[in-house]
Amino acid sequence: MASTGWQNPYVNIFKHVKVEEWRRSAKAGDVSSSMDRTLRCPVFLIKGPVPTNSYILVPKSSNQTLGLTGRYFYLLFRPTPGKYFMVHLDVAVEEGQAVRISFSNMFKEFKSTATWLQFPFLCGAAKDSVYEKTSRSARQGLVGPAPASARWTCLMIDLCSTLSFYLNRHYTHLKSVKLCANMAVKNMFTSDLLLDPAMTFNEAKLRGLSSSRGTGPIPREMSFPVPKGGFWNDFYDHIKFPSDGTKLPFDSIQKPDPAAVNFFPGTPSCQKNEPGAARISGPVQHRVSICQPIDASKLLPRNRTSVLSSVPELSPSDSMEGDGPLSRDAGVHVYARPQVALRPHGGSSGDEVFCASESLPVASVKESEQQLLPDPILRLSRIIGFGGATAGDALWSQSGEEVVYPCHAIIVSMKILSREQRFFIGHTDKISALTFNGSTTVLASAQRGSNSVVRLWDYSAGTCLSMFRAHAHSLSCLSFSYGGGILCGVGKDRHNKTMVVVWNTLNASKGGEGTILAKAHTDVDIATMKVTFFDDTRMVSCGRENVRLWRVRNGLLRSCPVCLGDFHSLDFTDVAFQQGDASDQPVDHRTLFASTRSGHILEIDYSRVMVRNARRLLPAQQQHAERREKWTFNTGPGIPINSISVSSSFCATGTEDGFLRLWTLDFSAVILEAEHEGPVAVVSVSFDNQQVLAATFSGNLGYLDVSSRAYNTLMRSHTDEVLGFSVDGIRRHLTTASADGTVRVWDKDSLQQLYDFVSMDNPRSVAFHPHESTFACGFSSGTVRVFDISSARLLAEHKKHRGEVIGLAFSPDGDLMYSADSEGSLALHDASEEDHSVIRVTCNVVAQGTERAPDALAVSGDSSRLAFVGPTPHIITVADARSLNELLHVDISVLDAEGPDLDAALKVRFSPASAEHLLVATSANKILWISTKTGRLLRQVSNVHRRPCSSLAVSEDSRFLLTSGHNTVKVWDYKRTNQVKPQMYIGHSQPIRQVSFTPDQLGVVSVGDAIFLWDFLAEPDECLIGRRSPGRASYFSWTADGEANAAQLSGGMPRQEAPLPSSQQQLDVSAMDPEIQEDLGHLSVCDDDPAKPVQPTGPSQIPDHRPVVSFLKVTDLDSASPVESDEPDTTELDQNKPDHPNCYKHFTPRLKTLSLDQSVSTPRPQDGGIKLKAVIGYNGNGRGNMGWSPDQGLFAYSCGGLVVLEHLHTGTQSHLQGHSEEISCLAISNDAQTLVSAAGSSRSLVSVWDVQTATCRGTASHHKGAVQSLAFSRDDLFFLSVGDFSDPVLALWSSASVQLLCSVSMSAPVHDAAFSPAAAGQLACVGSEGIHFCLIHTRATDIEACRVSAPPEVGDVELTALCYHLDSFLLTSTAGGHVCAWDVNKQRCFMVWKADEGEIGVLLCRENRLLTGGATGRLQLWQIEVVQGVKFAETTCSMNDVSKVVVEQEVVLDGKLVSGAFDNFMDMGIVGTTAGTLWYINWSDSSIIRLVSGHRAKVNDVVFSHDESRFATCSQDGSVRVWSTGSLELVVQFQVINQACGCLSWSPLSSSDGSRIAAGYGDGTLRIFQLTSTEMEMKLRPHQEAITAITYSASGHVILSAGSKGLVAVSSPISGVTIRVIRDHKGAAINSIQSVSEQCKRFGLEGNEMVLVAGADRRVSVWATNWFKEKCDLLDWLSFPAPPSSEEDSLPPCLAAFYPADHSLLLYTGYGLEKELSFYSLTKKQIIKKISLTHWATCISLSPRGHLLAVGCKERVLKLIKSTSGRFQDFLQHSDALQTCRFSPSGSLLFSTAYDEVLLWAVPGL
Repeated sequence: MASTGWQNPYVNIFKHVKVEEWRRSAKAGDVSSSMDRTLRCPVFLIKGPVPTNSYILVPKSSNQTLGLTGRYFYLLFRPTPGKYFMVHLDVAVEEGQAVRISFSNMFKEFKSTATWLQFPFLCGAAKDSVYEKTSRSARQGLVGPAPASARWTCLMIDLCSTLSFYLNRHYTHLKSVKLCANMAVKNMFTSDLLLDPAMTFNEAKLRGLSSSRGTGPIPREMSFPVPKGGFWNDFYDHIKFPSDGTKLPFDSIQKPDPAAVNFFPGTPSCQKNEPGAARISGPVQHRVSICQPIDASKLLPRNRTSVLSSVPELSPSDSMEGDGPLSRDAGVHVYARPQVALRPHGGSSGDEVFCASESLPVASVKESEQQLLPDPILRLSRIIGFGGATAGDALWSQSGEEVVYPCHAIIVSMKILSREQRFFIGHTDKISALTFNGSTTVLASAQRGSNSVVRLWDYSAGTCLSMFRAHAHSLSCLSFSYGGGILCGVGKDRHNKTMVVVWNTLNASKGGEGTILAKAHTDVDIATMKVTFFDDTRMVSCGRENVRLWRVRNGLLRSCPVCLGDFHSLDFTDVAFQQGDASDQPVDHRTLFASTRSGHILEIDYSRVMVRNARRLLPAQQQHAERREKWTFNTGPGIPINSISVSSSFCATGTEDGFLRLWTLDFSAVILEAEHEGPVAVVSVSFDNQQVLAATFSGNLGYLDVSSRAYNTLMRSHTDEVLGFSVDGIRRHLTTASADGTVRVWDKDSLQQLYDFVSMDNPRSVAFHPHESTFACGFSSGTVRVFDISSARLLAEHKKHRGEVIGLAFSPDGDLMYSADSEGSLALHDASEEDHSVIRVTCNVVAQGTERAPDALAVSGDSSRLAFVGPTPHIITVADARSLNELLHVDISVLDAEGPDLDAALKVRFSPASAEHLLVATSANKILWISTKTGRLLRQVSNVHRRPCSSLAVSEDSRFLLTSGHNTVKVWDYKRTNQVKPQMYIGHSQPIRQVSFTPDQLGVVSVGDAIFLWDFLAEPDECLIGRRSPGRASYFSWTADGEANAAQLSGGMPRQEAPLPSSQQQLDVSAMDPEIQEDLGHLSVCDDDPAKPVQPTGPSQIPDHRPVVSFLKVTDLDSASPVESDEPDTTELDQNKPDHPNCYKHFTPRLKTLSLDQSVSTPRPQDGGIKLKAVIGYNGNGRGNMGWSPDQGLFAYSCGGLVVLEHLHTGTQSHLQGHSEEISCLAISNDAQTLVSAAGSSRSLVSVWDVQTATCRGTASHHKGAVQSLAFSRDDLFFLSVGDFSDPVLALWSSASVQLLCSVSMSAPVHDAAFSPAAAGQLACVGSEGIHFCLIHTRATDIEACRVSAPPEVGDVELTALCYHLDSFLLTSTAGGHVCAWDVNKQRCFMVWKADEGEIGVLLCRENRLLTGGATGRLQLWQIEVVQGVKFAETTCSMNDVSKVVVEQEVVLDGKLVSGAFDNFMDMGIVGTTAGTLWYINWSDSSIIRLVSGHRAKVNDVVFSHDESRFATCSQDGSVRVWSTGSLELVVQFQVINQACGCLSWSPLSSSDGSRIAAGYGDGTLRIFQLTSTEMEMKLRPHQEAITAITYSASGHVILSAGSKGLVAVSSPISGVTIRVIRDHKGAAINSIQSVSEQCKRFGLEGNEMVLVAGADRRVSVWATNWFKEKCDLLDWLSFPAPPSSEEDSLPPCLAAFYPADHSLLLYTGYGLEKELSFYSLTKKQIIKKISLTHWATCISLSPRGHLLAVGCKERVLKLIKSTSGRFQDFLQHSDALQTCRFSPSGSLLFSTAYDEVLLWAVPGL
């Protein structure tokens, strides 16, 4: 400005801008002018509910400036009583930067950034008013709305001192003023004079005060009128800021106590400086009083300094020296009162200093004379949960072996392989943000809420390094710099204003203090903010309509927007730099990616701050009705992108449609995609670029392995509060009910979610049946439903309740079930029946309300009594458990007569020790012990929790009591609750809804915000040993007399009968010899200490929880194979499920006892220790699951979940691996370039394969049931899928994009469908309701279907198959064996004839030839030329008039026809039968060739010949088949009618002829087959029961066979005589038997062979034999402990085998205390090694080379283990439970079988 002289002595701002004209000023909202009665002049009234919406702004435009240089700003105003107001002053400082000074009575505390100062304004009140007295007693005003007696105020702000004092900046001029509602304003002005409004001009003249001395009275036009005889200060307030009055505990603008103007009474306020005074030069703004009324007597000349005569001296450490602007201008002094500690909050640079703090402990125990032991008694073991305040934070560790994620108030670090969890505990509210430094050594976290704090953690140690305030109401984002020295946070202040804070954490990460580098408030929205990896001082943020670049320099945080151009209106969600750039690369080359909710991905030039490129993610296929030609790049339904992560090789995006997609860096193609159940919230690429982490808003966390293309789910969780739970102690299941509307069943050991029941009715309480695999659930509508877990079906549903179900309980004996509702009703159910019928319902007996849910009912341990609160909250009722007749009423309100309020009961529990003791938790925070006989109060405990107790439980031995209150859990000594202090545990961030001991008493479960599983570390009571085993499951038992059976490991004689299973102590094992150890190496997981024996398993030992991983469907659009699960994500409970059609044509999936285990991760194909070499067999259970293209030479068929491709021209074979369920059907396109297959019986998966590359192009899932049929259109643009009877839907798909185009639901089951070869858009389908002629509309957006019933000539039968004729008519077949010819145009049947005696399932038509095949096995070739002539007849040709339709050729095959494919002339083709055979048919030369043959029933065993040239298989169908290993051709087959063959053994080379096979059958017979003559050589019957195991002796001299009743027979293969019978295993089926050549002298016995026998009773016997001398002596006898089980038939087999490298070692596995493999040394007589398993083994095999073990299980997993290193791999190629796995003698090949699937593997090794 040229001159500022015109501004002296003051500038009337309203007059200067002519505010009443509103040309240079602006107003908004309710602004009016009125006459004020007090001032007797016009004033402006600014009113409005929201202060920022009504205001006066001077000047009008932000481009203008007032340019007022006056140092002091004066405002004459009055706050509106009961309202809030706000004032903003924009001032300019040096370098032209603007700073905003704001004050308001809305602000609760002082806040500052480099560009903004916020001061709370504390309104004054009239003299002697109640408000004034209150504020005076508090030594400050009251924060909040202005009081009713608020007065006119003259506020003076020293702008120069304020800026220099708080920001160390030099003031230049005032730019603008904004006065916001609610207030009355007279005027405002600026001046360089310190003016006193209470001083008159006469008083100033008498004192000699003038403008030349810098002070004087206020101008007359600005003065307030004073009545005659009155004093100005009695009517008005004068506030000067900064002031030299009392020092308040925080910065504020207020009217202070007049008595506190001087620090000490009687001390003059104007004296010279004294040496003892402490002078502060600026950095103490947070302890300086900034308000003071000024009396006329205290006015000082400007060149004078206000000094106190007596200020206490500060120590050298407390004093601060230096000459700053305030030392010259204001002379500010500070007195630190002795009772108030002086805490400096920063210096002139604006830094704030905070102290480091240790993390909060998990357990908090008060000191007492008697302490509860052990201490701690609980240990947090695992948590089921993810998210809480945020689902957008999930991090990788640098090694890629662990992921870190929040679970409400706890940070969890999980190892992705072992699923081991460790916890970071210390936050008191939900965690809102997480971030790692570049090396992942330091972890930063923030919590939400008003007490938001930031914690820094040492990640490896798990300890808290530092804790400091976040300076924001809630932080939503944190970002660490790569080196860890800078931490950036984004949050909201108390006024919901976005604030950015930057900390210097270099010292804090080392355990020191952290300082604030800069703070800034901004009006722009920030969704995420990240520190750049190449510069710690640079940040990038994005949000709604902005992307900004930030930088910290000289203590200031500045930002600039990215020029977005046409994309300025987008909502940005995430930003990411390409990580492949080198850290030293110039900034100009940096590439920044930003994602949006509209599906855009912008590529931003970091140096030019502008958009370089833009792409958009759109749906691949739009419906016709949604297409608009006017759509542009920026319009249309884009897919919202929630997160983006860029690596050096690909980019990962997480989108709202639930997909994780991996893109090439140019976004030209999708590499991989994984579909989730909900929108993806965050994606993160691991440091090695091999894994991509994904988290969803629906509570799922998992990762995609890029190399193996397998998706592994790490955690599933409820998305809302968990309301209740129940534990099944037998099966170790945990069921939970949640406010998210789901009931979920979890595996308690693996944390795997087993089932998810979803209902529109919200669940409220759950209870497991004590014995059965069922649970009951009560809902908010009053409905009680009972579910069967094993079959995932609804057993019963009762609607007897009117209100919300608040309690469910089963009687301990399992006979009865009880339910109660919030309206007071109580129901008794018969739990012994499946329908759980209602026995009795009583009303108004239970206290009304929902506060007692979910466990409002308690049943005594002897099932005799039921207790509940009711009929009023003050009464406890004890009723007879079998009749609900009331036995006792106890009014607990009279037990505390001295209390001010009536005590109410909240929870009741019986003591397990006695049904006569009832525990009651009350609203007065007490627990009462009441006698159920007399109702007397036995004892009580007070002050249980700070808040009412929400749940309580008593341990089974009545030694411990559990209580929960709010978010804490306490453990009490049950018998000495008043003498022994309890232990308290934290971790939950929300109130705990329920807590209880697990049935085995080894753990505790608490639920609320998440599911917490605690280890209970107390030793069990010795008196309970007879009742509870030392194992981890509650169903372990001991013998009847309470004594444990001794485990006879060796030297003892076997028992005569098989005893009942007992829970014996674990085997005493110790280390083996060094030479043996060198051979075995380190077996994973369970290496025992080499220096001492392993201690027996005790009850306090914690079980080893094995890793479990779940699979999501993964689709590789380039070259991957998908994996799908047959199990539905949501179990649908539909009692009206339609019946299966009565025709064999309709697909029926094979019944599987166990579903696919989704808990394994498969290796990458190139890393697999075994490679799939060949598939033996064809799935005859499929329908249309074979295809042949003669022109292209392609032949495809399915076996289990595999598709076998044979290229006949090249002679090569490949396998399409991706389905994990049985494939129901497949189809080959007309050009033979594409194959479609469908698998699964529930939520089936359709996969589209590229035939040339044998890779999956895409997958889709639409049908709720299985897929019945697949068909391609004539141009191959579309394919059709037909759902089975449970979901009869026709779905039309795009072959190229695998997108669903349209679908139509049919009213009845459909069996077959086909496209018209002549007319585009026409197709037909047949089923239970006849035939449907369908027309596809333009662009395939709809299918129109017209139904026509079957002709009356065929009767009421199903139409089963159809095929088109080229000349506009089609043919259909019926379940009665008829063929119908239809006119497509007229949609009528014109001809019918009888073609077969049974149902026809295969129908093919070429020219004038028709092929029919059906249930009789008859395949017929018809000449149908006559049909063409009959087509034009007006009436239907009867079956008697079709003599010209003749059969050309006919053949009968080995089963029902299920698939067929022929050439264009119908001369040759391939058909498949239910017998599992594919036949080649050549009509021209009348030849039939068996192409593929497999067993039609379950394969029980497979064995190799010793030269590996052949192998043999046996089946449940009674057949023994011998195959060539090289060609896989069937060499010979031996068939026994009506008998199952259960086991095989190939004769050894040492025998006279090594070409014999011994087979054991179900009738106890043993047959020996001679392969040379292909005849049965001998039949003998050494057993009366089924033979379960068989083997030749090592020398071949005898055959050892074992039966299902435990007898082992030794027979001569020459004479057939039974030489000896071993009866030691009598009573238990034999599972394994093996003979090896071994000299037994080193064991002290004579013999040249050793025989091993393993029985189902978990006994293993080892025998030293010499069959030439007829010697057979017991060498060792082993017994392995196991818990009892009532399901003996479903138990895994007990398997044993000699270790090939050393026959003195044997391997054992079977049902026991743990899932494990045990290595037992015959020399040491002890177990030397163990390998833990994830599943019970059903078969094992040991390779003679490479120390490899193959283990199969019911969960369809084939596990390959290397015993020396512990490395293992899982393979999931089978679609059913594995029965057999067998290595070849050389170890180069491996067979595995599952039902009728036989897979041959090559074994390169691990």
